[in-house]
Amino acid sequence: MTQYDINVRQGLPTEMQTLLREYPRDDWPDHPNLAASTRNWLGAHSSFRQLAAILQSDTQQVIDKTLAPEDHAKRLSRFGNLLVHNLHGHHHWEDHSFFPELEEADPRFTRGLEMLETDHHEMDGLLENLTGTANRYLKLLHLSPTDAERELSALETHTSGIDRFLARHLTDEEDLVVPILLHHRLRG
Repeated sequence: MTQYDINVRQGLPTEMQTLLREYPRDDWPDHPNLAASTRNWLGAHSSFRQLAAILQSDTQQVIDKTLAPEDHAKRLSRFGNLLVHNLHGHHHWEDHSFFPELEEADPRFTRGLEMLETDHHEMDGLLENLTGTANRYLKLLHLSPTDAERELSALETHTSGIDRFLARHLTDEEDLVVPILLHHRLRG
């Protein structure tokens, strides 16, 4: 494990913060180089955080018996599908289009972009595990509610895991990418 591993790192590695020091997060909203497309990209990240938080909170509520399993099932199907589908599309676009554009603009950050792509590969596994467990839980709700209830612990592990993963990954991704965009006046 290295400082680049998402399971170890506590933030964007220091050597990747060169432009972040020049373009701190608090200055982004009012920066003249913050393009509408970048605001939209940040908005997508915000929606991923919200969806992950909903999945985690709903699962905890059904465990605590403050949310009915039937209501949870509807929300899990809807919001889980939105999160998984949109994250796959989003990071596929980043890996194959957006990150190469950024690397061409500023090769100093190639290692950081590679780190983010590695995160995306790990995310695929997390999303696959979440999907499998959620689908098993939803099937068991109809076949054996008692077994479905036993599946909630595993579901909670996966929903809280994706929530934590996205909190770290999206923050690091924004801290690396937005300063590059601002510095090079990209995507305007």
